[in-house]
Amino acid sequence: MLERSHARVCALLVALSLLLFLPGFVSLPPMDRDEPRFAQASKQMLETHDFVAIRFQEEARNKKPVGIYWLQAASVTLAERLGLDEARSSIFIYRIPSLAGAIAAVLLTYWTGLAWLERRYAILAAALMAATVLLGVEARLAKTDAVLTATVIAAMGALGRVFAARSGASSVPRGQGFASEAAIFWLAIAAGALIKGPITLMVVALAALALSVRQRLAGAGFWIWLKPLADWRAILLAILLVTPWCVAIAVATHGAFFTDAVGGDMLGKVAGAKEAHGAPPGTYVVAALVTLWPIMPFFVIAIPAVWRRRREDAVTFLLAWLVPFWLIFEAVPTKLPHYVLPLYPAVALLVAFVAQQGELRLDRGWKRVAAILLPLVPVVIALVIPYATLLYGDRTELAGAAVVLVAGLLAGFAAFRLGRNEVVAAVAYACLAAAALAVGAYRLTIPHLQAFMLSPRLVATLAKGPCRPDAIATAGFNEPSLVFLTRTDLALMDGTGAARFILGGGCRAAFVDIRQEGEFSETLAKLGVTPRPIARVFGVNLNGGRHLDIGVYVNGG
Repeated sequence: MLERSHARVCALLVALSLLLFLPGFVSLPPMDRDEPRFAQASKQMLETHDFVAIRFQEEARNKKPVGIYWLQAASVTLAERLGLDEARSSIFIYRIPSLAGAIAAVLLTYWTGLAWLERRYAILAAALMAATVLLGVEARLAKTDAVLTATVIAAMGALGRVFAARSGASSVPRGQGFASEAAIFWLAIAAGALIKGPITLMVVALAALALSVRQRLAGAGFWIWLKPLADWRAILLAILLVTPWCVAIAVATHGAFFTDAVGGDMLGKVAGAKEAHGAPPGTYVVAALVTLWPIMPFFVIAIPAVWRRRREDAVTFLLAWLVPFWLIFEAVPTKLPHYVLPLYPAVALLVAFVAQQGELRLDRGWKRVAAILLPLVPVVIALVIPYATLLYGDRTELAGAAVVLVAGLLAGFAAFRLGRNEVVAAVAYACLAAAALAVGAYRLTIPHLQAFMLSPRLVATLAKGPCRPDAIATAGFNEPSLVFLTRTDLALMDGTGAARFILGGGCRAAFVDIRQEGEFSETLAKLGVTPRPIARVFGVNLNGGRHLDIGVYVNGG
């Protein structure tokens, strides 16, 4: 009955997505470094009313286009109009576009699958996408990647419909007007350009090139199948959406934005490992054992059938989406797990296609071994949780470990049902396992890792001071989360500068790491002042793992 209505299917997928994405969504603190950088830049847009230039404090942030900042600023503005107190300093408000992007990615995976799949298998692919660990992570971070993934799926879904319809064999009705394949395709590319530059266009273009080569080898025209996308009205609309900001930012930065974004950020990552994120080829395949869970075990089992059916349209298209850009990402020296997220829907759809053919079976010994990956990942995480919370938390956390162990049990049921060729039931259990994993990890475990929550704990200590600071400085701990949770004008300096700063007029506070406290104390001693911290905060910097001991000083007003 559910399968008779697209609206009911979409409602089910939204509900599943919320079940998977909401645990920890509000309670998780800003996660250094990228998330608070994005959020702080969006906050500064609201403070300065400059919605063209992108800045983090006084520094130009010429890395990513403006789209995500506009979406975050709009979320905060709406929250303020609804009367939400402290909306600008509440990180979860800035995460709303990412949550919406992740839900859109799930729904668009379903829509894309309908080009080749029966409705139940399109639902299966979308449900697997919703359960994916990496999409769940990005849904909880105020960054670009969940929204970018939605734009890639929309563009690839439109391209897939055109590819499926080229022989007249597709039963999917053609869209009209703004729902036409051309309109969706070019609007998705325009949105992707405003979110993360050329990435959406690059994924689509490389897939289209691979498919065109295949067409040529089959004796058909090289580009002729793409003719339905050559709608000048859709192309013009996409250009009109992107061009105004591009011109405005070029004028505002005298061209520096494009020089820094393309030459410094994007090409710099191609030329070498940026920000200590280098890794060898094959890293993404290994990481996918966790980041692509629970899809990865299903996909490993599906690989022989994918290879046998590689010349069928659906598999050809999905491999053109997945393989070329994955190889590029593996070759690029700079590697971060979220880079390959826009390729994960192709994996989910390949699994669903093989399942529809009745070939997702544990009919070989190695496939049964692969199925063990389903329960293995949550079981390993459950075993790690008590140790991690004892080492980095206030106490050993057993509740989170128990819930994640339940996730492992549910994943074991998924493997059992898969062994009985009950694929839909196996996917349902896998989704339940993903939900239990989300609760155990994001809701019950991560909040107890207090050693990593340095910025929230530092800000909380100010409430113990004799006055409310009018100005704040920090020496030795300069993470973006501290800027976001305190003030845009947070002063970043060394120990000597912090000492001189705290003796200024009004109520002032300074966070001074122990490595800077020698200079800090010596400078104050020369001025006849004996520093006395109102609190000390101990912890571990999430980036780099350095142990920190930070004194909190308030001058008393």
